[in-house]
Amino acid sequence: MPFRAPAGDGSAEKTILLLTPRGFCAGVVRAIDVVKIALGLYGGPIYVRKEIVHNRYVVEELRAAGALFVDELDEVPEGARVIFSAHGVSPAVQRMAAERRLQVIDATCPLVTKVHLEAVRFARQGHTIILIGHRDHDEVVGTLGEAPESTILVETVEEVDALEVPDPDRVCYITQTTLSLDETKDIVARLRQRFPAIQGPKAQDICYATQNRQAAVKALAPDCDLLLVVGSRNSSNSKRLVEVCEKNGVPAHLVDDESEVDPGWLHGVRRVAVTAGASAPENLVQALVASLKRFGFHRVVELQVKEEDVRFTLPQELERIYAAPAVPRPI
Repeated sequence: MPFRAPAGDGSAEKTILLLTPRGFCAGVVRAIDVVKIALGLYGGPIYVRKEIVHNRYVVEELRAAGALFVDELDEVPEGARVIFSAHGVSPAVQRMAAERRLQVIDATCPLVTKVHLEAVRFARQGHTIILIGHRDHDEVVGTLGEAPESTILVETVEEVDALEVPDPDRVCYITQTTLSLDETKDIVARLRQRFPAIQGPKAQDICYATQNRQAAVKALAPDCDLLLVVGSRNSSNSKRLVEVCEKNGVPAHLVDDESEVDPGWLHGVRRVAVTAGASAPENLVQALVASLKRFGFHRVVELQVKEEDVRFTLPQELERIYAAPAVPRPI
């Protein structure tokens, strides 16, 4: 259902519609906590393979705290401590870590791990795996590595039409966790048309936070003139929020922070909606709201679509430490 402003609320007043839920998901909170806790427990150096989450402000904050970000494990000294990012890694990366005797803390989001396990299970059953996702995204690279000889990546319905598989009766699909729900639905529908016996995951692979943030944008679109999404350019779920809004007929822009807002976007706008991707910090949202107030958007209305109370436990490498009575758990 679209949101409607309450009667008699002075709707001519310039208004910021602040969407909830927004910002950090449970997997992002967990990954950031892992880096901070590791730095507190062990001190430096702590290496992190790739960006821990796809947000440049988060990465810079953790770098300032002492984390050393690397692209590949050959940049990490043998025997050092390294954290795998929330996007997950392939078995080949895990083997390299073992060969180099690295002390690994795995911050892979549990929902990404679920997709990896699905790939392993389907491959063992002899299926051709259709992975729906974006090429070169860190999560997709890791998932492809679970069964590269059995997996075909598709991004569009047109790519589904071009698929050739060894056995049409032994086909399955899995998805990247941060995709557009609508686009994925269309691709899955075409897969089912082409391969009626196709199997899929028992539960939706697209994560709860991605779904909730997209649902909030779709619900709000009829009642706003513009959407601003706080998030970095390499954040898949943030870019999907822009696309979802634009497909509902409302202009939208992705901004890292308030400094990237073009004042021209606000001409003629009375109701501007604000949300944030799942890896964007709340302080950036509040800075954007403060900036919009300087453009005359003094009224702020928070609109909640769904409550989120998902929490993930720490990786087992850290849980074992906190299981010891002498080690207090951080508050």
